[in-house]
Parts: sequence; C-alpha cells; structure tokens
Amino acid sequence: MPEFAYQAREASGRAVNGVLSGADEQDVLGQLTSRGLFPSQVKPAPVGAAKRLTQGVTGSAAGKVPSGQLAMFYSQLSDLLTSGVPLLRSLALIEGQTENKALRAVLGDVIEQVSQGKRLTDAFRRHPRTFRDFVVSLVEAGEEGSFLEDVLERLAVFTTQQNELRAKVTGSLVYPVFLIAFGTLVVGVMVVEFVPRFQPIFDRMEARGGLPWATTTLMGISDFLQSYWVVCLAAVVAAAWGLMRYRASEAGALRIDRLLLSEFKIGMKRVGPGPLFGSLGIARFCRALGTLLKNGVPMLRSLEIAKNATGNAVLAEAVASAAANLSSGKSLAGPLRQSGRFPASIIERIAVGEESNSLDKVLVDIADSLERQTARQLDLLVRMLEPVMLLALAAVVLFIVAALLLPILQSSNLV
Repeated sequence: MPEFAYQAREASGRAVNGVLSGADEQDVLGQLTSRGLFPSQVKPAPVGAAKRLTQGVTGSAAGKVPSGQLAMFYSQLSDLLTSGVPLLRSLALIEGQTENKALRAVLGDVIEQVSQGKRLTDAFRRHPRTFRDFVVSLVEAGEEGSFLEDVLERLAVFTTQQNELRAKVTGSLVYPVFLIAFGTLVVGVMVVEFVPRFQPIFDRMEARGGLPWATTTLMGISDFLQSYWVVCLAAVVAAAWGLMRYRASEAGALRIDRLLLSEFKIGMKRVGPGPLFGSLGIARFCRALGTLLKNGVPMLRSLEIAKNATGNAVLAEAVASAAANLSSGKSLAGPLRQSGRFPASIIERIAVGEESNSLDKVLVDIADSLERQTARQLDLLVRMLEPVMLLALAAVVLFIVAALLLPILQSSNLV
C-alpha cells in the first residue's frame, strides 16, 4: 500500500506531521479526519519513508526493557483506560511514575507519536526491541475492535505467566549450575595450587622405585594446567563464542534444536531432553497462539507470530509448514500431526477445539497443563541431578586424595 506524507493540525492548533499508508490521498484524508486532525497537505511520500522514520528512533528509546516492567506497564495502562482516562494522559502518567530509564525513553517517544495523531500500534511498532510483533498485533486488533483495555490486560497476564515460567526454569537450574561451578573451582585450585607442593617428595619417591599410575596421572594433569592454563581458558572462551555464533546461524539453530528435541530408547523407556524442551516450546506456542486468536488476530497472522514464541527452530519450522497447509484450506490439527513434533494428545485436543469453535480456550488450557507438567519434570530432574553431581565431585576429590596418599602409604610399607 502506498505511503503519504501529511501535515495537519490538532483541534488545539498544534501542527503535526508524519507518514500514513492508504489506498489514495482521499483514504489518508479520511484517516486523519477520523483521528480528529485537520489536514492541510497530503502528498505521496518517498519510498521507504515510514521505515526510515522507524529506524530514526534514538538508541536509548530502543533500549531493552525488562519483561517485568512491561507487564506492569500493560496492567497500569489497562486500568487507566478502563477508568476513562484518555490514552495520551494515561501514557504521560505512567511515564512520570516509571523508574526504568529505558522504558521512560520508549514511552517518551510513544507519547510524542500519539500526540501527533498516530495510532498506539504505529508508536509501538517503532520500538521492535521493546514491543514484539506479538504485542503490536494484539494492540492493533484491540484498537480496531475497540477493546484495547482488554487486550492490554491480557498482555499483562501473558507477560507475567511467561516470566513465571522463565523464573521456574531458571530457579531449577541455579543449584546444579552452582554445584558445577563450585566443584570445578575446588578441583582446579587443588590441582594447580595444592598438588605441586608434593612434587619434590614424589620426585624422590620416583627415583627410589616408581609411583602409582594415579599419582603420575595427577601430576601430569597438574603440570599441564600450570603450563597451559591460559591456553585452556582461551580454548574454553573460543569454544563458547563459536557455539554461540553457530547457534545464531540458521543451520546451527536447526541442528542444536533438533538435538534438544531428541530422545533415545533404552529398554522399554525413552530418555533424553526431548520431552522437556518439547513441552516448553509447545506450551509457549499454544499460549501465544491462543492469546492472539482470542483477541481477534487472523489465524495465519497468529501462526506467523506464534511460531517464533516456541524458542525452537525445529518447532517453528513445523508450525510454518502447518500454516502453509492451512492456507490451502486444511485444518490446523492435521498439518501439526504430520510434522511429528506434537504429541498425539495435544493434536487431539486441538482438533476438538477446532470442531467446537473454542480453539483459543483449548490452546490456553494446553499451555497451562504443559507448564505444570514441565515444572514437575524439572523438579524431578534437579532432584536426580543433585546426588549424581555430588557423587561425581566426591569421586574426583577422592581420586586426588588417593593419588597423593598412595605413594606415602607404599613407602611406609617398604619401611
């Protein structure tokens, strides 16, 4: 749709200007009039003018805003609008109360755009790092359907639920990560600082009659780490950086995410990270899709946005394939079943939701049940990991102690 640059005035006499998309000049004039503006000039805009205007946002205004702050912002804006406070005044009140600098900068630009007669959707779209496509699409549906307050309240609930899920996952992994880091530090200090103190003693013992294999192995590891610890540290950093770059590439994301969804059959049981990461991705997808559909966003557009909510390139690819088949007139359940990435129980619930015309509610219910199931799986996994990691750390320390004591015990026996 072509873009038109306009100049207009508000009822107060303040001059405003900007860029709007429309079928023709009359269409743009109608849009401006419906917003309470008095246009003085409308003319075709240079190609890409709106995009350049969006990219002209300052770096501070495009800064990263914590999701917790965004959830509070959505809730406050919804409450103010429900109470009858005009949009511009509501935004100004929230801007004056917020303590987050990044959010304050974003709201300052949003207020400026709204005061110039632009829709809240267009103002949000200027800040893609703060307001994702998911948020912009919901707000656009709310503005067009005159239920913006409800949309903002649902956005607050959605963002809060996503934060809670993220907090559960992060909280479950804190202790295992701490054990790994602390254990690695203890073992490293023992090998690099404590073991070399025995070197003179072991050299004399080796001259007399040799050392046990455990002792020679430990001393070799200690010598290597003392001589090449910088190389080892650089190798670890380089490997981490390389993995991050590989993960950011399309091929790397697909391969790593496919590995995260894998599982192996051992006897009658299937083990692997697949069920856990799959449930997390499907839960995020279902909640996002259900929320979008509930707020009147068309199915194809909802699928296009919700596929990125999975956080997994393989699941996103499966959803994109399902969307392509859906545009050919098929139901959603069938293409998702063909992908092989969605459990049969989830597919059946989606099929029932489509038949009963309650897909949005069914999807949110699926997300709730999957998140509860994932929380239980994480709790069980952490409980199993703790003793395994403690035993592994104890075994390493025992090996070090045994390697240090065995030569002394052997020399005592010879005496």
